[in-house]
Amino acid sequence: MNKKIKLKNFQIYNDTNKLTLISGPCLLENERLAYKVASKLKSLSKKHKFNLIFKCSFDKANRSSHNSTRSKMSLSAAVDILKSIKKEFNIPITTDVHEKSQIDKVSELIDVIQIPAFLSRQTDLLLAAADTNKVINVKKGQFLSHQDVFNIIKKIESRNNNKIIITERGNSFGYNYLINDFKGISFMKRFGYPLIFDSTHSVQIPGGLGTKSGGAREFVLPLSKSAAALRLSGFFIETHPNPSKALSDGPNMVYLDKLETLIKSIIKINIAAKD
Repeated sequence: MNKKIKLKNFQIYNDTNKLTLISGPCLLENERLAYKVASKLKSLSKKHKFNLIFKCSFDKANRSSHNSTRSKMSLSAAVDILKSIKKEFNIPITTDVHEKSQIDKVSELIDVIQIPAFLSRQTDLLLAAADTNKVINVKKGQFLSHQDVFNIIKKIESRNNNKIIITERGNSFGYNYLINDFKGISFMKRFGYPLIFDSTHSVQIPGGLGTKSGGAREFVLPLSKSAAALRLSGFFIETHPNPSKALSDGPNMVYLDKLETLIKSIIKINIAAKD
């Protein structure tokens, strides 16, 4: 069964002609950056007619080194900025949570609760998120098989929450490298829930730069094109005006002024792949 998740005035589901894009800068570095990216994304969503969810992390708790930048502001300050963006551009907001206590602090703001890949098996966190009855986007851990996603789904469903999205970001095969198993992605479609392809974290090289992760941005486009042929529900693409100066995940983020070309390609392929 192809389950449909309703969010604001649109639906998210596989085999759709209207894709959903979850996008924004990796880290909420400052208000100016967040507004600039949100404004561009809103403009592109109108022009190319895709659903938009603005994503920005208030904290990056899973950094390679304890010396890496985790956050640039307090949680309350981050919430205020994201609330303003939500109101200004009339777009749903998502951010990741790392602890049960954070859910209470951000649940009023965010429309989609994102569970980080490294925490995708944390039962208490999944159950607490499910109890909000909000949409839950689980980033599949790169250490999990595609079959393991079934247990994640069952944990959330046990709280009578069927608003589930699964985001695929590759699997670990060898050191500092991720592989996308497109056969496994097709397998996960059988669960019925919306599948999102994470174009930018799929090219991440975890710990590849020693004290921080590297990335291979040049592979974002070919991987995204390949995923578009599977007719998933959408894409997760982090973007930044100047990724080389980004405080988190710069090597794998897409340049903001290059994003439109990528979006046009995946929309065209998604439509062409329709049965």
